[in-house]
Amino acid sequence: MTRSSTAQRLVLVVAVLASFVAFLDGTVINVALPAITRELGGGIVTQQWVVDAYLITLGGIILLAGSLSDAFGRRRVLLWGLVGFAAASVLCALAPSAPFLIAARALQGVAGALLVPSSLALIFSTFSGAGQARAIGTWTAWTSTAFIAGPLIGGLLVDLSSWRLVFAINIVPIAATLVLLARLPGDRAVDAATRVDIIGAILGVLGLALPVFALIEQTNFGWGSPVILVPLVVGVLSFAAFIWHENSTKVPMMPLSLFRVRNFWVGNVATTLIYAALSLGTFILAVFLQQVGGYSATLAGLALLPVSILSMALSTLIGRLAGQFGPRLFMSVGPILAGIGFFMMLRIDSSVAYYSQVLPGVIIFGLGLTTTVAPLTSAILGAIEPARAGIASAVNNALSRVAGLVAIAAASIIVGPVLDLDGFHRAAIVTGILLVGGGIISGIGIQNPLSVPPDKLKA
Repeated sequence: MTRSSTAQRLVLVVAVLASFVAFLDGTVINVALPAITRELGGGIVTQQWVVDAYLITLGGIILLAGSLSDAFGRRRVLLWGLVGFAAASVLCALAPSAPFLIAARALQGVAGALLVPSSLALIFSTFSGAGQARAIGTWTAWTSTAFIAGPLIGGLLVDLSSWRLVFAINIVPIAATLVLLARLPGDRAVDAATRVDIIGAILGVLGLALPVFALIEQTNFGWGSPVILVPLVVGVLSFAAFIWHENSTKVPMMPLSLFRVRNFWVGNVATTLIYAALSLGTFILAVFLQQVGGYSATLAGLALLPVSILSMALSTLIGRLAGQFGPRLFMSVGPILAGIGFFMMLRIDSSVAYYSQVLPGVIIFGLGLTTTVAPLTSAILGAIEPARAGIASAVNNALSRVAGLVAIAAASIIVGPVLDLDGFHRAAIVTGILLVGGGIISGIGIQNPLSVPPDKLKA
């Protein structure tokens, strides 16, 4: 193995581990929610906030994190994120009350926002050509596994010990990543003229957090209450101000010029639909299997294990094929297939039989998701020049996390105040429609790059 390939392998491992931690904590929490509310109280609203507090700050800060990555260097920002994530995880594990846990999850989201954009930017600045497509496929395989395997890991920890280990276990991969990160070359010196868009960050967080607060709490206060209307209106105005500010400031946190690139904006529209579906569907399924189906936390986590196996087995291959033939076909067929998987779950009845009712839909969903994620990432980030890979990755990840948190915030509207069989069926229908919509948009809008010469495919 050459020195160059060894360095590339190290970069890929660091990128995978850092992203793995952030993605894992977005989903590992799902099967721990019933145990958390049994101990700390609060019902479904606390469950929603434990999930969304993390996603709100992650989604709100991730754009700023992308700018920081481009300005201060990938390695430096990764270090900040890893250390902060470890500290916040300890606070979550020691939480004495639901409000304390929710606040600690918000801090965890801030640190998590620093991890993913820098990780992907590392890959795009280190790999090129077909090698880049293969690297993205590998990254996708592992991070998708974290996204789906989270419920399994969480279930085992909850059943065998305590929900608190769901957070404490983060220290192990973080420590390993810090050791490997120290072996990467240092970042370039920071330009003294570097500026950070603080105003944009504040407006972005307000524009995100306040409407989500209204979505979650409307079940308690009603849409006509000032407690709901005021945050909703201020949040919408803050988001409008954010767009205006980003269009007028000299150093925007989210350069709107990125959206003039066809594959970037079409891919991000598809991302919004696909990740809203993914977050809603996996959240509702994990809770439904326990609260209605009577599954243990471990069995609820095992329910989605086939998705992780398919992702591990096929994502690198799919990434390579998308690099060779273009992403359009994969981005069209994959989400539609995943949507069919959730439509198949409408066969679930009050018995909630796993092998005959749950598993077939899970397998089809897993095949569709695996076919989608690597080509989607490559199409979006490959459309932007490497110098702006950090912010391009941040925009894509921000949209996916925002879509997820809004979907989860809207879960109570879709399923009703109590999750039952009919509510699950409604959520499955909405999830399937969102996935199919993402596939249709990709098929219409995504453009394959110009053909790559055969000799370049071996790079």
